[in-house]
Amino acid sequence: MTEHKLSLLPFYAGWGIYNQRLVAAIAPLTGEQLALRLTPQHWSLGMYVTHIVANRAWWFHARMGEGGDDLTPLELWALGVCEADVDPCHPAAELVAGLEKTWQMIEEALARLTPADLQEVFPPLSEVERVRHAKLVEPALQPYAQMWLDAERLAGEDKPARSRQWIIWGVLAHDIHHGSEISTTLGLHGLPTIDLDGWIW
Repeated sequence: MTEHKLSLLPFYAGWGIYNQRLVAAIAPLTGEQLALRLTPQHWSLGMYVTHIVANRAWWFHARMGEGGDDLTPLELWALGVCEADVDPCHPAAELVAGLEKTWQMIEEALARLTPADLQEVFPPLSEVERVRHAKLVEPALQPYAQMWLDAERLAGEDKPARSRQWIIWGVLAHDIHHGSEISTTLGLHGLPTIDLDGWIW
């Protein structure tokens, strides 16, 4: 098999399994359970999942152009979580839909991309582009969108361009990192954790 026909998907097969197990852990949770935290200083279960969904949509859709326009509302879905420790209180069904929609985008991208595509580099978004994205968020998130824009301006540093390889690895690592926090929080409160038993890599 030549490189131009070699899909990236088989190399990330475990990611799809991980997403399935994450969905299975989140789907049955009530609103009260999604509000549980490891400690008062940690985010809630719902906030972590919201953040995972938004991170996937931001890097794959906003930065790399993967997926369709239906992913645009999810790009900044976690505004308020990072900016003000605000829980958006999405019900489990919305969180699961976000996980499944963003995973479909990732899976389709990995199935199409080849090792040669990993070297493509994506420039950072300009301030004009960030403002355009901020205007697309739902009205309830607009105050946090402005907080995000202000923080980006105050940082005053040039964001580096990122390769596709860096982005894919970063999103995968982000999923695993916050997934472990979700699983720990579930276990602390006596709820079923993300089931990784018998996982074949």
